[in-house]
Amino acid sequence: MYLPAFLLLVSTLTPLANSLPTLLLPRQSRTTRNDLQNAACKPFTLIFARGTTETGNLGTVVGPPLISALGRVLPGGSNALAVQGVNYPANVAGFAVGGDRAGSREMAGFVSGVCGESKVILAGYSQGAQLVHNAISQLPQAAANKIAAVVMFGDPKNGTPLGKGVDAKAKTFCNTGDLICRGQAVILAPHLTYGSDTRDAASFVAGVVGR
Repeated sequence: MYLPAFLLLVSTLTPLANSLPTLLLPRQSRTTRNDLQNAACKPFTLIFARGTTETGNLGTVVGPPLISALGRVLPGGSNALAVQGVNYPANVAGFAVGGDRAGSREMAGFVSGVCGESKVILAGYSQGAQLVHNAISQLPQAAANKIAAVVMFGDPKNGTPLGKGVDAKAKTFCNTGDLICRGQAVILAPHLTYGSDTRDAASFVAGVVGR
């Protein structure tokens, strides 16, 4: 893996991501949500893992705009959606091993602990998508059956099946020119624009959970 290049590009392009037009990255004030840790129980539960070096537990590129988009299309709106970010370091070392191991376990634990009949939406961006793959592989089938939809953005494991019967309920967004989606540890501009895909992702989720 090209970790020196990855480190350089993270340091130079992260400021670019924070300054992209609002069309790509709508401004959001909340980069951390812990609804499951606060015992929230709602009809839908989004468990989201941010990308490497992002702040809070939701980041800024995908997490906040995805939450807003889901709130507009899910039955019951934002009041029907519990949101839990995965609390993990999101550092380059985690990316290098295929997704932070403790974060993957935490994501799986959140799925298993979701209340009652709440429909689980799993989502991850960049290293967060690695966590989605890892978490699903760790789940017993009964827990995996709680997952109603999966959306991933800039997935380093693009093309690798999720298993546990989840693939039919999943969609991955990978831009042309995004080398992360091709298994290369090189961040280019196409990897930083997935905020613009969150409306399509939310529409996909709404269609899947309504089946």
